[in-house]
Amino acid sequence: MTQYPVQFVGAGPGDPELITVKGKHALETADLVVYAGSLVPDAVLAWTGKHARLENSAKMDLEAIVDIMAQAHFNGSRVVRLHSGDPSLYGAIAEQLRVLEQKGVACRIIPGVTAAFAAAAALKVEYTLPEVSQSLILTRMQGRTPVPEKENLASLAAHQTSMAVYLSAGLADNLQEVLAANYGPDAPVAVVFRASHKDEKVLWTKAGDLEETMKAAQISRQALVIAGPALEAQKTRDFSASKLYDKTFTHGYRKGHGSK
Repeated sequence: MTQYPVQFVGAGPGDPELITVKGKHALETADLVVYAGSLVPDAVLAWTGKHARLENSAKMDLEAIVDIMAQAHFNGSRVVRLHSGDPSLYGAIAEQLRVLEQKGVACRIIPGVTAAFAAAAALKVEYTLPEVSQSLILTRMQGRTPVPEKENLASLAAHQTSMAVYLSAGLADNLQEVLAANYGPDAPVAVVFRASHKDEKVLWTKAGDLEETMKAAQISRQALVIAGPALEAQKTRDFSASKLYDKTFTHGYRKGHGSK
């Protein structure tokens, strides 16, 4: 009997058309799709074939999730474990892979678009600007899930680079305190609620007004908070162009067409 690898697929941030072509194909050919029901929109499930069996993992524990996938795998079924965004970021896939591997189940991962990039698209911003910011920090505040002390938000914000804060909308007061202290209370901050979904909402505010802005908009979950000097530079249009398209800049594909 042919046994197919269990495929961990990134569903993307919400818009069903933001799944990858490979991820869409995996859903279309799957016999079993185990999906994170509280996070993956029904619209993404529309890519599944009519014969596919759908199982919502929202009420399952790790053992139940792994068992249902392993059993289907050994029965010759094509199994997809569908995660929101990209599976490698806050996806809790490592623990699933560990147990599946212990059971002798082969696995592979198909990446997806994470919400930070859907948020940037909604904001029409670039996280990396020459001489302004060349790094992007993806992180979260400590809540029920602990964060290593060396990765506490204040330590990361001290770098004053572009930052996308996940899973922290319910901690707006603490988030405001850290961002205002490190970027300045008047620094532009963006809040993107349900990036790429039909009910997406984009809010611009200041670091020192973050809590009030989110409270007024009744946003306490499913939102990313974006901060960093690149936001201010793009709002004011005060930044230098990159050398990439400068007529005096040569590279392997434009050699000899610059300055003489």
